[in-house]
Amino acid sequence: MLPTKHLLAFVLLSYALIIVPGPNVLFVVSRSLQLGRLAGIAAVIGGQLGVYVQVIAVALGIGELVEQSVAVFTAIKLAGAIYLIFLGVQAIRHRKSLAAALGTQQLPRASTGRMLRDGFMVGLGNPKAIVFFAAVLPQFADRSAGHVPLQLLLLGAIFMGMALISDSMWAMAAGTARSWFARSPRRLERIGGAGGLVMIGIGVSLALTGRSD
Repeated sequence: MLPTKHLLAFVLLSYALIIVPGPNVLFVVSRSLQLGRLAGIAAVIGGQLGVYVQVIAVALGIGELVEQSVAVFTAIKLAGAIYLIFLGVQAIRHRKSLAAALGTQQLPRASTGRMLRDGFMVGLGNPKAIVFFAAVLPQFADRSAGHVPLQLLLLGAIFMGMALISDSMWAMAAGTARSWFARSPRRLERIGGAGGLVMIGIGVSLALTGRSD
């Protein structure tokens, strides 16, 4: 359905975007360091599900509205930024509980679901993905082949699969480094506070990021 040259160009452009750490990657690394690889992987999956909602929106025609409307773009961006700042504040407040969490064999039952939810919200409000899907994704659809919404959904699924692999590698690497911090409660408090500050910083950065136009 898609010309090979279009698909190859899309894959290369997507890869260039994915390998540059953005809000999703930084969030995943922070969560993996704090809560382990499982939580990081859950955050990856949730984040990409949130990103794919943007793909669906583009496929249904909302992408053009986001691209043309400063108000819509700003509202989505600020929602994601506020949520990140909230998560950062929570991480700092509860940083002393990291030692207890690492001392157990299992994370609390709700942890995986919470990471999926938190990752989803971060992915949903990721402005880098919003701009990419709204401005770039439609250009790779072959209108002469018909079924343009289906083509956009397929391209978005390809992007999502690539991002899942890349972000999961970040989560595994950060989760492995976590064992070093587990040897000292003071290290854990520091990484908890630092992780919270990172998330707050990302949120502030997103809030201050303007449109490229």
